[in-house]
Amino acid sequence: MSGKRTVEFRFLAEPTHVNFGGKVHGGMVMKWIDQVAYACAAGWSGLYCVTVSVGTIRFRRPILVGHQVELIARIVYTGTSSMHVLVQVRSGDTKGDEMLETNHCIISFVALDAQGNTAAVPAWHPQTAEDEFLQQYAMKTKAFSQEVEQDMLNYYQENSQ
Repeated sequence: MSGKRTVEFRFLAEPTHVNFGGKVHGGMVMKWIDQVAYACAAGWSGLYCVTVSVGTIRFRRPILVGHQVELIARIVYTGTSSMHVLVQVRSGDTKGDEMLETNHCIISFVALDAQGNTAAVPAWHPQTAEDEFLQQYAMKTKAFSQEVEQDMLNYYQENSQ
């Protein structure tokens, strides 16, 4: 089913998700982010997708074992074959109503056809002021990522002799 912009996952944080500090491991949160964002990108494009980059991830507060975890992924920008997905992670005590943001990031995917070549994806267009803001945020994140990557490539080329 292509054209679906938003995907949500909800589940409980389990003891197997915990790090040595007693909180949910950051790597586990990153795995969840990749999974929900993949479901969103594949749902939008109707194609198999691969992760290209994850940008601006910030761990704002811990997730505790037993808390409900909610991940919301939505398309915020599309290129010819790429999709940029905003993922917001929230958690809260199951006995309460409050879910607080723990993380957010932009994660980018490219759609592939059956032969493994990049494939065109449906264009997404902002509908609201929030959509416009999020599209601009994704574009800035992409530009910054490309600039930093080029800096690193230049450094290695200059210092590999």
